[in-house]
Amino acid sequence: MKTYEAIPSRRVAFLGLGVMGHPMAGHLARAGHSVSVYNRTAAKAQAWVAEHGGRAAATPREAVADAEFVFACVGNDDDLRSVVLGADGAFAGMAAGGIFVDHTTASAEVARELAAAARSFGLQFIDAPVSGGQAGAVNGLLTVMCGGDAAAFEAMKPVALTFSRAVTRVGESGAGQLAKMVNQVCIAGLVQGLSEAIAFGQRAGLDMKQVLDVIGKGAAQSWQMDNRGGTMVDDRFDFGFAVDWMRKDLGLVLDEARRNGARVPVTALVDQFYADLQAQGGGRWDTSSLIRRLT
Repeated sequence: MKTYEAIPSRRVAFLGLGVMGHPMAGHLARAGHSVSVYNRTAAKAQAWVAEHGGRAAATPREAVADAEFVFACVGNDDDLRSVVLGADGAFAGMAAGGIFVDHTTASAEVARELAAAARSFGLQFIDAPVSGGQAGAVNGLLTVMCGGDAAAFEAMKPVALTFSRAVTRVGESGAGQLAKMVNQVCIAGLVQGLSEAIAFGQRAGLDMKQVLDVIGKGAAQSWQMDNRGGTMVDDRFDFGFAVDWMRKDLGLVLDEARRNGARVPVTALVDQFYADLQAQGGGRWDTSSLIRRLT
């Protein structure tokens, strides 16, 4: 069970209570912080309050009233703008000096846009996408990559560690999102390589669980092999990080690569492989389902 570092109780808000946000906000409540929540589907916010206490609000603006820190985890750039901007948005309700921490995997462009908007309100904005998936959120073991003002980062870090094992500033606004893109490029290539390796070994008649156990003790070892190799051999994909979500993330990578001139041919190819899985009805399969194209 997650143990929490003893820090003073803070007034926080959490916007977005999906598969990631719900447990992340739960850790904040269990650690003793005063939490208000908002979700576009109000029933989810009410259910969270029934489980954890705190307060559910009808709008982002109401949720952030009096909050020192506002955390968000929504779907994409447009979802993020919808909870941040406008008369009912978070920025309109936050007190000057407040810190908005965005855990959405979004574009670096929107991170810079909202950081500039935050400054006009006398606020700070930290782009802070996470890695670790639903299990990491549930267990409070996420890795958080942050971009933004150094002083604001240091202020929010102890609170964010409530649901994380590592919270690291990697640069100015947008850098957190760029680091998450690097993370997804690595994962895409690893999963495709692991898929080919397992499919190859199966065709060769090997006991692939035994082989993975052997090579997992050497240079081929990876998180993907340790946590997905066995389920790939068993052809089980009804869990984990969905293909639809990975395609969204890889789309961000490819858009950014077009802007900055980076060459990502393997990433572009794997993105198309994931499109094949979507066409097969596998949009909600775990990303390790890449192997189904090969078997």
